Amino acid sequence: MSVYGYCRISTPQQSITRQIRNIKAEYPKAIILEEAFTGTKMNRPKWNKLYAKVDTGDTIVFDSVSRMSRSADEGVEIYFELYGKGINLVFLKEHYIDTSVYAENMRDKIELQGTDEDEIFKGLNNYFRKLAERQIRIAFEQAEKEVKDLQQRTKEGIETARLNGKQIGQKKGNKLNVKKEAPAKELILKHSRDFGGTLTDKEVMLLAKVSRNTYYKYKSDLKK
Repeated sequence: MSVYGYCRISTPQQSITRQIRNIKAEYPKAIILEEAFTGTKMNRPKWNKLYAKVDTGDTIVFDSVSRMSRSADEGVEIYFELYGKGINLVFLKEHYIDTSVYAENMRDKIELQGTDEDEIFKGLNNYFRKLAERQIRIAFEQAEKEVKDLQQRTKEGIETARLNGKQIGQKKGNKLNVKKEAPAKELILKHSRDFGGTLTDKEVMLLAKVSRNTYYKYKSDLKK
């Protein structure tokens, strides 16, 4: 039985170190797989390789549910597929949806007594099972909501800059080019302390690979 740690970032510019550190802290012997790929799709090269390799009794550890998938429907589908194959799934930040917890919740909470009340007890036990399944879906839905919210905030920030007459790094009259700007703003929104993150301005500049002037311009646009 093997233990795998799956670590994923959306772009190569992001740091994957924290995820690896968190997994190794609880599973020192975990085999780490690293991937820079969007979490909105399950068709990812390293993930596909891991999915084909794991066998009954193996364990896959994620730093959080969002590292597995940010698409609720696909995430829930794969979760139950792996669970059905006897694969253990561990989510360090959401242990309440670990497959071990789900398996425990699938057991009857109320023992049948062989009386007329058993029909009521069966209904309650079924309710507990449905509740456990709902908890799993909610976790994946939250991960999907986070990425949609981030995309919407970035879009609104760009639109606000347009309405204020800003060219956002292009010559006047040219078509807006956000190939580099949008990912940088996404990182600022996610990691800057001004938007609820944990990194300083200098640390975010290095992470986003932008100059000081560009960084503060982007941050100003987002604040507006």
